[in-house]
Parts: sequence; structure tokens; C-alpha cells
Amino acid sequence: MSDKAELPKSPDFLCCVDCVGFNLRKTTRAITQFYDEMLRPAGIRVTQYSLLAALKIFGSMLVSHLAEKFVMDRTTLSRNLEVMEKQGLVNVVPGADRRTRWVTITEQGSAVLLEAYPLWQQAQAKIRESMGEERLQTLLDDLSALIQVSQAE
Repeated sequence: MSDKAELPKSPDFLCCVDCVGFNLRKTTRAITQFYDEMLRPAGIRVTQYSLLAALKIFGSMLVSHLAEKFVMDRTTLSRNLEVMEKQGLVNVVPGADRRTRWVTITEQGSAVLLEAYPLWQQAQAKIRESMGEERLQTLLDDLSALIQVSQAE
């Protein structure tokens, strides 16, 4: 028997630099800042733009369904919708069941979305131009695959 007790090996935290979660969050912050800056003249942020676009495409929907579509916590979504409602961009009304709420884009929200669209197109074009069409499509496919992996049970 040895007098020296074997100490547990300390983890190599340097490997965390390759963490998918860390790198996606860092990328998300950078891209969010980029889109927010591009959309600034329209007075909205990219999260608001995305929510308005979804409501324009799909129409009125339950807050819970919108949260599912965006893979977003309902509390976070509700906070965003509250701000957007104060800005006159959306209406949020109770559903038939007291626990449900419907969200609808307003005329003002549609007007802001229309104003922001060319700014969003410019942001998209800059990214597409920088990355190239094939590389960008591969990235989008890979991101979709990551969503699937994260939601697999």
C-alpha cells in the first residue's frame, strides 16, 4: 500500500473553448448586435423584427405556440411582447381559456416591419456576401440539426 493517496485528476478546462454552447452564445450575441445596429433606423431590434415577421407570415397565434416556434421561454417572450404592445406593434388579448393569450400584429407593427424589411435585407446581403451562398446554407442546415439534437428525447 502506498502512503500517497492518489488525487483525482483535475479537469482540463481548456477543452471548454470548443464548447458548442459557449460558441453559439458568443456568435448569437455578435450577430444580434449586428442586426440590431442595421435595424436601428426602423426603431426595432432583431428579436422584435423576427416576431413581427412570424406574425405577418402565420397570422394571429397563441403566445404558447409562438414560444414553441421560436424555441423561447414563455416568460421571456411575454416580456418582449409587453414591450412591443406598449410600442403599438402587437396586440395581446386573452383567449377563450383564461390561461391562453392571443398575439396579433397591428397596423403600426406591419408598417414598422415594412420599414425595417430593406434594412434586414441589407444585413442578410452582407452576411450572404461574406460567407457565400453554399457555406451559409450549410450553416443554416447545421443549426437546424443542432436544434433537432437539443430537442431529442
